[in-house]
Amino acid sequence: MSKVSVKIWSIAAAIALVVGGGAAWGVTAIVSAVTPDAVCNAQRVADDVLPTVVTIDVSSAAGNGNGTGEIIRDTGYILTNNHVIAAAATSGSITVTFSNGHTVPATLVGRDIRNDIAVVKTDVDQKLPVIGQGDSEGLAVGQPVVALGAPLGLSSTVTAGIVSALGRNVPVPVDDTRTTVLSGAIQTNAAINPGNSGGPLVDCAGRLIGVNTAIATVPNETGANGGGSVGIGFAVPVDLAMRLADELIEHGTIAYPSLDVQVVPVPPSVARAWGIPHGLFVQSATGAAADAGVKAGDVIVSIDGRAMDSTDALALLLITKTAGDQVKIALLRDGEQHTVSATLTETASAVPLAG
Repeated sequence: MSKVSVKIWSIAAAIALVVGGGAAWGVTAIVSAVTPDAVCNAQRVADDVLPTVVTIDVSSAAGNGNGTGEIIRDTGYILTNNHVIAAAATSGSITVTFSNGHTVPATLVGRDIRNDIAVVKTDVDQKLPVIGQGDSEGLAVGQPVVALGAPLGLSSTVTAGIVSALGRNVPVPVDDTRTTVLSGAIQTNAAINPGNSGGPLVDCAGRLIGVNTAIATVPNETGANGGGSVGIGFAVPVDLAMRLADELIEHGTIAYPSLDVQVVPVPPSVARAWGIPHGLFVQSATGAAADAGVKAGDVIVSIDGRAMDSTDALALLLITKTAGDQVKIALLRDGEQHTVSATLTETASAVPLAG
């Protein structure tokens, strides 16, 4: 089976994770060709959106690199990827260059390693143009889109394509030892290359629908990772990215919701014997889960209708929720099925990363 490398794209932090064929990405649908009417007016989109797009340059002891960001508040707040600014998170400098060529320093507001999102801020003496916000829930496979950014440092670069698939769960590297999973990522064939990271993926009205974050490449004969776009890129959906950005601006960190359970996957053979397709065996339940009536020995089959077939499934669900949200838990206890409702609590620690 051929291997596909998923890269996070800033020149400073292009670290590849090799995964097999993409089976874990959660396919919904793929469109392989662009029909003549499935294109945006890229010139009009560029005119509208480029003034809201910045090139981000990072300098630190670990090296220099660049990425992209988009202005989300007229007071100077800029959304980007964590891996774009990670090298300067503790020491180093961050600068942003606007579309008119003006360069100013920026400071880190906050970052979320788990979802590869960060916010930086510039001090400005006038209101800045702000990118329009779209809705990732309403996206459709085959919908035309435009990507904007600074691939290889080439500011104000524009590429066009379509939404190739929705709902991808894409494993990407965080550092040399850990990985994370982009939850429900948008797949696009709009060309994305090193330096595009953190930049906007927009609809034909120029509204932000995703934050360009990673691409897949095909390793060469020696196993080394490919260096450019092969038409498979991934973006963090705007609904998730903006929720995280707002929380980072308000608090500087992300507090993830917790169900307060310790679980392990039920082996397939055991699940079949119990008459269920899958499940998470509850080792212990406290807090939110215990208050809802979940007990050690229960098997969680689904939450809010989403199959709980792995611990990653639970982690990905929690990413889309906030503390105080109610969830419906379908579970098996002593051979009988039950449904309970739990109110998620807040935890100070982020969802654990793999590795």
